[in-house]
Amino acid sequence: MAGARRILAITGGHRVDLDAFGAMMDAVCAERAWAWAHAVQPSAQGWLSPRHADAFDAVVCHDLPGLRLERGRAPEPSGPDPTTARTLAELLNQGQGLVMLHHALAGWPGWEGWANALGGRFHYAPGRLRGKDWPSSGTRLTRYTARVAAPDHPVCAGVGDFELDDELYCCPVFASEVVPLLRADADLDPALFVRTYEHVLHGEEAAPDCTGHPPPSDLIGWATVAGRSPLVMLQPGDSAATFALPPYRRLLGNAIAWVASKAAHQWAAGHPAPVDPSP
Repeated sequence: MAGARRILAITGGHRVDLDAFGAMMDAVCAERAWAWAHAVQPSAQGWLSPRHADAFDAVVCHDLPGLRLERGRAPEPSGPDPTTARTLAELLNQGQGLVMLHHALAGWPGWEGWANALGGRFHYAPGRLRGKDWPSSGTRLTRYTARVAAPDHPVCAGVGDFELDDELYCCPVFASEVVPLLRADADLDPALFVRTYEHVLHGEEAAPDCTGHPPPSDLIGWATVAGRSPLVMLQPGDSAATFALPPYRRLLGNAIAWVASKAAHQWAAGHPAPVDPSP
């Protein structure tokens, strides 16, 4: 994978400031002499196939597939169909480097194999995960410090602790199964988070807090293996302000470079985690 990297960035399924996101991708790729292309869900799903595995060195996902999400309507899982799940599992088991951003953690809520691949799941609606019934997850917009948990990991190279205004999640994260990269220095009392299901259905003012939800992890950035694919999850990424932060751009660039690297692929191949394609 020597030479200029080819990056596919995927959005769709949830709002995002596309101008700010594109400016971030432009800056990250210009600094490193990479090329990037943009695809939007649901049509972007066609690129996530072993048929296109050689087209891109890394895929960056700031999308939310598999969820019908509309204000005033209950969030509803949708798919994946068996063919889509099997195709994605084959891609991951083959070894496609992935960087997942922010609400991508909520993708494909009807497929437990996807949550296992990502290292957790944000629940827009109550759901079952690993034999446990979970309430809907929660969000909290606040200013906090992102603290580097693995200064020697390539994803964190040249990045120090930094402050940001962004959205934290109250949701299950499989913290003991992933490599910690970034932690939030913030009060994570579930009572400070707004429950998402009611927020979408009735509006923020009518939504209860997350009292009763298991306390969230402070882990907001991690590396893991999905199939034979190196994968990095960066949970921050809610706004244009975050996209413009130099430390966040550095993290993103490092994450892309790492999941595309020979070292990351060797690490993933040595710690395979087969993805179950059963929805």
